[in-house]
Amino acid sequence: MMRSILTVAILLSIAAAYYIYLPLPSTISEPWKLMFMDAILRGVMHASFFAHDLGLSRPFDVAKYAASWDVIKGPQSSPAIRVTDTHFGGVEAQVFEPTASDQDLKRGVVYFHGGGWTLGSGKMQTYFLQCRTMAEELDAVVISIEYSLAPDARFPDQYNEAIQASKHILTAEVLGRYSIDLKRVAVSGDSAGGNLATAVVQQMALDRNVPIKFKVQALLYPVLQALDFNTPSYQQNAHIPILHRPIMARFWLEYLNGDPRVVTSLLANNHTTQVREMAAARAKINWTKLLPVAFQKNYKPVVPLHGDPDLLEKLPGLLDVRAAPLLAENEVLKGLPPAYIMTCEHDVLRDDGLMYATRLKEAGVRVTVDHYEDGFHGCLSFAFGPFRFSVGFRSFRNYICWLKENL
Repeated sequence: MMRSILTVAILLSIAAAYYIYLPLPSTISEPWKLMFMDAILRGVMHASFFAHDLGLSRPFDVAKYAASWDVIKGPQSSPAIRVTDTHFGGVEAQVFEPTASDQDLKRGVVYFHGGGWTLGSGKMQTYFLQCRTMAEELDAVVISIEYSLAPDARFPDQYNEAIQASKHILTAEVLGRYSIDLKRVAVSGDSAGGNLATAVVQQMALDRNVPIKFKVQALLYPVLQALDFNTPSYQQNAHIPILHRPIMARFWLEYLNGDPRVVTSLLANNHTTQVREMAAARAKINWTKLLPVAFQKNYKPVVPLHGDPDLLEKLPGLLDVRAAPLLAENEVLKGLPPAYIMTCEHDVLRDDGLMYATRLKEAGVRVTVDHYEDGFHGCLSFAFGPFRFSVGFRSFRNYICWLKENL
């Protein structure tokens, strides 16, 4: 009996070790900690997709339920920061205000959390602690936008909510209510939240009915396009935690209300067919010209000979600048404020941020690229909570320093 129990225990240990272990680059921050954390996240995702395949739930429902366990119940103020729940333009938000300040007018930061437009919340512990710390260290009012999530909301719902909230905030009445300097408001976000922040700042710059503009934009490993899932960073980091290449394609399909079964077609770039609309877009995501040579390495473009033109008809959002702000026209980019773009070497989205930085610079926009050789997707969020990483703390400090100097 004891021998059987021991045998089972050994087999389970081997299976667990096999599932946890991933061959990671030696340059990535704290690889063993990352492996363990990723095993948990992968397990949740696998369970979520398995439940969907069995017809028991929607694709990300199990992952949503798991994420809900990390949500902080009710606004939790600290001695230095008062936290309140409110709405802007009908969109839920949390406001983080310094309780004692020697400034009459403060900086303001409008923040959009990540999560593939599908998961997460500004009330999750990591985002909550991030925004509260930002408010304290910047002596700023930080407004965290709680936009709706897929599949209950699909593109352009999240974009529209981000615009609604931003327009409502960028008024003398609202900014005055929170003692925010009209000339010192930033928009920021990470990952899918960086996508929304980018799309918002582009639209706000164009809208002549919004006299108050964002002073700066701070984008953390933003997702900016879905036309090329084979950029060098997508190829290099396809199976690197915490954002695996197939998962990013699934997030896009969830956001754009696409059929999950076409994920393999997206990953093969079969949607980049030889049609007139694609020709104009391709120049704006041409990494052979937009990426610094050091990041191109020995990777080659993946351009299918035939592809599937029906994919563009089924997923028109692929070519919509509101969903893919890397596709913005140069004339739009010229009117944008100074930008901070954080990128990580071990992140499938690295090249989205780097290509956007190049396009902004070519349009005459002042850009600061903050690149982390040991960074992975979402690393700044791991400056807080139980899974703290050294690169998370460093990236957060540098992000705060840039905002202090430029906002």
